[in-house]
Parts: sequence; structure tokens; C-alpha cells
Amino acid sequence: MDDYLTPQQAAALVPGMTINNLAQLRFKGRGPKFLKPTPRTVVYRRRDVIEWLEASERTSTAAVAR
Repeated sequence: MDDYLTPQQAAALVPGMTINNLAQLRFKGRGPKFLKPTPRTVVYRRRDVIEWLEASERTSTAAVAR
């Protein structure tokens, strides 16, 4: 069974993340996948937050060529 997190709990999983940062990432479509069971409720699956964080892994600080 999946472990569901509130935005506060999801932000606490990522060092330096705030609830406001998480909301902005949601708005821009750049954050972890989330579920919205009601218009005012947002939840995250723990595994989705961890996958999103691990997908940001880099070996250099140089900008990625596009």
C-alpha cells in the first residue's frame, strides 16, 4: 500500500524545501507527481517524491545543454 503525504510532510522529506516552494513547483508542473482528491486537498505518494528528488541527480554544476 502506498504511503500518502500532506504537502507539509512531502516538503519535510526534501532538505531545504518549503511548502511554498512545493506549491510553486506544482503550479509550474516541475515538482513531484501529486493527487488532488478534492479541489482543496493535495497529497503526494512518498515514492513519487523520492523518485522526483533522485531524478535531479547531477555529476556537474554546469548547465545542461539544450
